[in-house]
Amino acid sequence: MVAIVKYNAGNVQSVLCALSRLGKEAVVTDDPSILRSADHVVFPGVGEASSAMAYLKERGLDEVILSLRQPFLGICLGMQLMCASSEEGDTDCLSIFPVKVRKFPPQEGVKVPHVGWNTITMRRGCPLFTSLPDKGWCYFVHSFYAEKSVYSVALSEYDGVLFSSALRRDNFYGCQFHPEKSSDLGETILKNFLERT
Repeated sequence: MVAIVKYNAGNVQSVLCALSRLGKEAVVTDDPSILRSADHVVFPGVGEASSAMAYLKERGLDEVILSLRQPFLGICLGMQLMCASSEEGDTDCLSIFPVKVRKFPPQEGVKVPHVGWNTITMRRGCPLFTSLPDKGWCYFVHSFYAEKSVYSVALSEYDGVLFSSALRRDNFYGCQFHPEKSSDLGETILKNFLERT
């Protein structure tokens, strides 16, 4: 069973549709027992960091997430909340990845948020990228980014900033891009998450 963390964030429906295309049914839940018993957990997100973290803490979901040992995938805001802190609302996050989330600096002629297709450079050996080339195109929508670190398994560049487009630590994975909106490459990443992690 695949569980999708319910925490008042957007983008759930597109993740459900992507999983359905792969023949996987998923349940959207904030029930700790269901989250702990799931084979895989997806932590999607479109929203604002401080209000999302407040929702998680009010329901004890922050502690539940930290206790999980099955494969866990954070997407977009979900990945950012897995980091140590975010400049969005000066928010303390889950600290799964000891990495800071920063806002893209304002520059003349550069649009923020970063919306659209961009390349990711993937690190060999990460199960998410099995059978994929070193580089590919993925779809992004974000104003904040996770810094490059030893936990980076994919990197991208925007506005002169090199940032983590994917992170990994133990059973925890994160994608800044939206695999569910990233065509065949994104579908392969989701399939690898479900089958190879």
